[in-house]
Amino acid sequence: MEKQLHEALLYPDVSFPYIMYTHTVHKSIPEGRGFNDLHWHEELQITLVTKGKLVIQVNGVDHELETGQAILINKGVLHVTTHLTHNGQYVSFNFPEKLLAFYADSAMEKNYVLPYTNSSLVSLVIKGEVEWENQVLEMLWDMKKKFDMKKNWGWEYEVSIKTVQLWFTLISNISLSSEEAPKYMKLQQERLQLMLSFIHRNYSDSITLQEIADAAHLSISECTRSFKKTIHMTPYDYLIKYRIKKSSELLISTDSTITEIAHSVGFNHVNHFIQSFKKHYDRTPKDFRKFRNEIKD
Repeated sequence: MEKQLHEALLYPDVSFPYIMYTHTVHKSIPEGRGFNDLHWHEELQITLVTKGKLVIQVNGVDHELETGQAILINKGVLHVTTHLTHNGQYVSFNFPEKLLAFYADSAMEKNYVLPYTNSSLVSLVIKGEVEWENQVLEMLWDMKKKFDMKKNWGWEYEVSIKTVQLWFTLISNISLSSEEAPKYMKLQQERLQLMLSFIHRNYSDSITLQEIADAAHLSISECTRSFKKTIHMTPYDYLIKYRIKKSSELLISTDSTITEIAHSVGFNHVNHFIQSFKKHYDRTPKDFRKFRNEIKD
C-alpha cells in the first residue's frame, strides 16, 4: 500500500524501539506527525493529555479528552488530533506489539497480544472513571516522568516492565466481543488510506474526483460517502485543506512568492488560494508568513 499517510517512526535508539512524543499546537518533540496531521503507523499508541483538552479523531470517530485522560489506538488505525486548547499539550507513547510479546511465537504473543492487536479493536478511551483506569493513568504519568528524566542505567527495562503491566491491566478489563467492530470497517479504512495517499502524492496537480475514487476502485458517490463518513468532509474539501497545509510549510521554509507557492501546491488562481488560505488560517498567506517569522525571531 502507498505509504504517504504511513508514519515510519524514527526511534532515538533502534535497539529500543520506543518513543514518546510531546505535542503542542505549534510543534512536536522529537519531530514527528503532530497536531492536525492525519496518519497511521504499525506501532500501538497511547496518548495522554498532560495539559488542556483535545479532540482526537480515530477512524472518523471523535473522542474528547481532558487533562489526565488517555486513549489507546491500535496499530494501523488512521488518527488525527483535530482540536487542542490554546496552551494544551499531550504526549504519545509509541511502541511495537512485539515489546509486549517478549519474543516471537511466545505464549504471551499468542494469548495476550495478537488476539487484541489483530482484532477489530480500534481504540480504547481511558477516562479514570473506574479503579483500573486510574491505575493505567498513573502508570502513564510515571512513564512520562521516565522519558523526561535523564536516562539512567536500566531505564529501558523500567519502561518495558511498566508498559507490559499497563497492557495486562488493560486486557484484563476489556472484553473483545463488546469492543469488536465489523470487518468492513477495516476495508473502509484501507480504501480511505488509498484515496488519501493518492491526494498526498498528487495534490500539486489538477486532480479530479474520478481519479481519487479510482485510487480505491470506488464509484464517485461511494468515494464521497467514505470521506464524509470517516473524516467528515468531502474529498474536494480534504484536497484544499491538504494544499493549504503544504502551502503553510512553504511560506515558513522558503522565500518563494505567494503566486509561486499557490501554483506549486496545485492552485491555478492565486485569488482562490488567498481566499482558501484565509478561510483556514484567519489571515492571508502574507500575514501568516510575517506572523510566523516574528514568532521565530
